[in-house]
Amino acid sequence: MITEQKLPESALLIFLDIYSLKNKNNLDNPYKEFFTLVESAGLEVIGSIMGKQNLPSTSAFINSGKILEIKSLVKELKPDLVIINHALSASQARNLEKIFKVRVIDKTELILDIFAARASSHIGKLQVELAQLNHLSTRLIRGWTHLERQKGGIGLRGPGETQLETDRRLIGQRIKTLKSKLNKAYKQRQINTYARKKGRSKIVSLVGYTNAGKTSLFNLLTNSDQHAADQLFATLDSVTRKNHDPKLGSILFSDTVGFISDLPTELIASFKATLDELLSADLLLHVIDIADEDYKEKEYEVNKILKSIGIKEIPILRVMNKCDMKEIENPSLNNASDICWISVKDQTGIVELRRSIDGILSGGIYEGWISIESRLGKVRSDLYNMGCIKEEKSSSNGTILAFVNIGQDQLNRLLDNEGVSIESNDKIELN
Repeated sequence: MITEQKLPESALLIFLDIYSLKNKNNLDNPYKEFFTLVESAGLEVIGSIMGKQNLPSTSAFINSGKILEIKSLVKELKPDLVIINHALSASQARNLEKIFKVRVIDKTELILDIFAARASSHIGKLQVELAQLNHLSTRLIRGWTHLERQKGGIGLRGPGETQLETDRRLIGQRIKTLKSKLNKAYKQRQINTYARKKGRSKIVSLVGYTNAGKTSLFNLLTNSDQHAADQLFATLDSVTRKNHDPKLGSILFSDTVGFISDLPTELIASFKATLDELLSADLLLHVIDIADEDYKEKEYEVNKILKSIGIKEIPILRVMNKCDMKEIENPSLNNASDICWISVKDQTGIVELRRSIDGILSGGIYEGWISIESRLGKVRSDLYNMGCIKEEKSSSNGTILAFVNIGQDQLNRLLDNEGVSIESNDKIELN
């Protein structure tokens, strides 16, 4: 039996540069991001129209002259839908659909659709559905030409209730149910986070603009195989894994959803609890695509969202990824304490990144000699497994002298063992 393959929907893109909506942090190439966003949704772009306006039209967002141009192209190309790069009000979307005689969606609906297609975990699906319903509750514009019609219905509505009122009530009930389910899921996550903290595990969360390479770095640090793709919002569900490098000790890395400029408020609200998990992190790795021409603006957008959820005291390490694709203008920045230059692709700078993570989490790195009594064989063995011992000597009384590279907090716990102490270099040279 031959199954018919479903073809992707065709889309006509409308990219408008609205001067009144500009700010100093606008991307240098916003069309590229918009186009990539559409491609990530699996749509076939069959045409595009660009234009400039001082102000958006109140009734249809687009000025009348540009509407005529778009209407003519819609008639010629016959797209399945028209996509505009701004957020539309319910009335504006409704008016444009009447004019073009085709479905019209804005940037918000496009992102919501991508999220709906990519969410895989139970919590992720609930968050996306909540965002969709919050968005839908303000419009209810399509498919209801009979909204004024009154009709009773068993188990659905009371007498005299309109279809519109019914839909709003049912959506409101579903939103309430989703919020209740999400609150239970978040409480369970908080319990899990507390357990990790109690178990002395450090938590490092990867944040950044979408498609900056967070998941690829996450896979490298944890030896995982999470789906990573060169597309926007490849990762939606937060994933936590233990690091596979024993030198770093008990550290848990968490991969998070990527950010984007003008992230829909519905998504921010729905994913707020997930973003709030960042508040329990001991360190944030802000992954930045240094090869992106708009990386400074995108870095600003991420910092703005982090600030909005209350990230203040948590240390942030800026990880400049894809440095293999761009010449670093100022190599001296490699020496800065809050920045690392890496390439996940060829694993450049990963050793330095691990060292920086260890240094921040452990309060610094101790590099020097320690003495370990011969009876503490397990302590010595653990240090070898962690890769901390660089050189070793034996003293005349059988004590092991080891030159170690170890985090300060790990060293402090090590010194809690009776029979372990720091040795001076002068004393070692005498031996």
